[in-house]
Amino acid sequence: MAKIKVWIDRDQCIADMVCVSLCGEVFEMSEEDGKSQIVAKYRVDPNNPAEGLVPEELKDCVEAATESCPVSIIHYEVAE
Repeated sequence: MAKIKVWIDRDQCIADMVCVSLCGEVFEMSEEDGKSQIVAKYRVDPNNPAEGLVPEELKDCVEAATESCPVSIIHYEVAE
């Protein structure tokens, strides 16, 4: 089964929480800086909250968050 690679340009995040409201299984707000990040269980590197690898069944919510982000900082692609 394919995985979905997701990454966030956290420096440009405006913390409006649209991604969390649409796809809370993948996105959360950081307690440290208040910006969007990938939930810990899907991070590629535990120390990098900006990049994750999620199951294919979450593609629809990742896509919704990507399309709804007002500053277009969420990106994804199907990983082989």
